[in-house]
Amino acid sequence: MTLKEPAVKGLPIMQRMFRLAALCAAAALIAGCATAVRPYAPSRSVPRAAVSRRPPVSRPRVRAVRIPLPKVRIALLLPESGPLSGAGQSVRDGFLTAYYQLPPAQRPHVRIYNTATAGSMQGLIERAARHGADFIVGPLTRPNVAAAAAAAEGAAHPPMLALNFLPHGARAPQRFYQFALSPTAEARMVARRVLADGHRVGIAIVPSGQWGTRVLDAFRRQFQAGGGRLLATTRIDLSRNDYAGPITHVLLINQSYQRLRDLESLFGMPLKFVPRRRQDIQFIFAPAPASAERQIEPELRFFYANGVPTYSTSDAFVPDPTANENLDGLRFLDMPWMLGGPLPDAVRAAAREAWPAGGPHLGRLFAFGFDAYHLTVALLEGHVGPGGLIDPNGLTGRLRLGPGGHIHRGLIWAKLENGQIRILPRH
Repeated sequence: MTLKEPAVKGLPIMQRMFRLAALCAAAALIAGCATAVRPYAPSRSVPRAAVSRRPPVSRPRVRAVRIPLPKVRIALLLPESGPLSGAGQSVRDGFLTAYYQLPPAQRPHVRIYNTATAGSMQGLIERAARHGADFIVGPLTRPNVAAAAAAAEGAAHPPMLALNFLPHGARAPQRFYQFALSPTAEARMVARRVLADGHRVGIAIVPSGQWGTRVLDAFRRQFQAGGGRLLATTRIDLSRNDYAGPITHVLLINQSYQRLRDLESLFGMPLKFVPRRRQDIQFIFAPAPASAERQIEPELRFFYANGVPTYSTSDAFVPDPTANENLDGLRFLDMPWMLGGPLPDAVRAAAREAWPAGGPHLGRLFAFGFDAYHLTVALLEGHVGPGGLIDPNGLTGRLRLGPGGHIHRGLIWAKLENGQIRILPRH
């Protein structure tokens, strides 16, 4: 699908996108975030006098595409059919919302390719290049990103912004950037926060399966590298409604009951008893989907762990004050889009006005697509600041370009208190 000015016939959603983009731009101005319309304009650069007073910082080199933006051709590779079409649509809607913020005469050309029906990734990249693509955004899934990197290795290809990370340790080709909502990256951030909070020993409760294994491994490596130690881990089955078994096991409640049985056997009579959890832990790492986290936290309190701080990734949080009352005390990190702020609130309000009923799903993937467009423009124009900073006000976080083409997201830490969000200070 190619986007042409002023709209795409037969797609009423595009007319709503026009309306939403205009509202977003106006709302951003009202919210005091005028630079959000073109976040990579020179007005965001640091004044020379300010730079001269600071120590030198590294600035990753990005070779700009020397083509005026309105003449640039962008290929957007997303699944538009099949089981991942919903995710692809959310990313697309966010991408196009950012795209339509620009006046028609300033917009690049965008062509959307359906990765679900494209065959090989190499063939799709070659087709986009034949169509004149100056920059490729996507694909979305990890297998497709790995295939795209393999296809780009040693071959002439347009710069690419992959919408997922390559497997750990894999080398990225030249001009291959990686942007993702990565739970393993978040797990490493959690480990750094736990250490910064002064905790060195703890336990982990993670879901069974590959997701839990990857998140736990990422947390453990980062935590141990900083001098921390996990004393025990346990797995929970998300298909069950009761996690008492693994929780009592990792808290050593079962050992407390065994001591009771031993004493009753010794004295030959029943004894009054209050079980005790283990006393050698300073924190609990419990990453899980929100529905599971709402069961984990009450069970931790029931089994006497309410005084131990619990940390999680963003997966544990959805904006629902009533449901989140069960998560009292939980510490987690998330993107500005989910936690609120002048720009996220303005964009959401504009979306509600553009779509009074229905409209795109405004979840994390919408914000991801929105930021992907602005990253694309920044990389095209070579706008990367000191320390690799690209956008300090991204909807998905503070965006910075790091080694290997990785886009790092600086997230916000929060704590739930009586179902409400309390933003925590940064260390």
